[in-house]
Amino acid sequence: MNRREFTSTLALSVLPIFGGSVAFAQDAEQPADMAIPEMVLGAEDAPIEMIEYASFTCPHCANFHSSTFKKIKENYIDTGKVRFVYREVYFDRYGLWASMVARCGGQERFFGLVDALYADQKNWASGEPAEIADKLRKIGLVSGLDQAELEACLADGDQAKALVTWFQENSTRDEVTGTPSFIINGEKFGNASYDDFAKKLDSLL
Repeated sequence: MNRREFTSTLALSVLPIFGGSVAFAQDAEQPADMAIPEMVLGAEDAPIEMIEYASFTCPHCANFHSSTFKKIKENYIDTGKVRFVYREVYFDRYGLWASMVARCGGQERFFGLVDALYADQKNWASGEPAEIADKLRKIGLVSGLDQAELEACLADGDQAKALVTWFQENSTRDEVTGTPSFIINGEKFGNASYDDFAKKLDSLL
């Protein structure tokens, strides 16, 4: 399957579950004006930029966010030392659906939804597609998203296709082969303990 076919197929897989009213031809192109915003925590002028590539269906990513990331946020992001960028990776359609829920809240709510999705990953990431979709809806609603807003986000086929294309461009450029993966000031860095992250970050300060 080539890149165009993969993009169209994964994006189309959203619509039957979420009831989207927009249908796409198999060779539909990404909308030219559909820019995907970066989701960022921390000071723009921080001396260190740390990019995480993660999948919402990846157990290792959930473990990282429930432990190591909290310490990094407290000691480096919240103190202005690190600008943190979160970029999604889609290994399956469920990770894409979760991303659409998280991004529905915009920058202001995104990271709260990320926390909720990872905290409840073992519950929502298994079952039949319709069940997973309903569980994701519930997470969005409990996290404060409006019902109509949420449904509109989940039925946005253009957004789905743009996200898949964006993910493929990022992962190809940065040679992402697994999750979580990190790029710290332009250098690839694997998943590690908090102490190893701290050692790396401190060396750059």
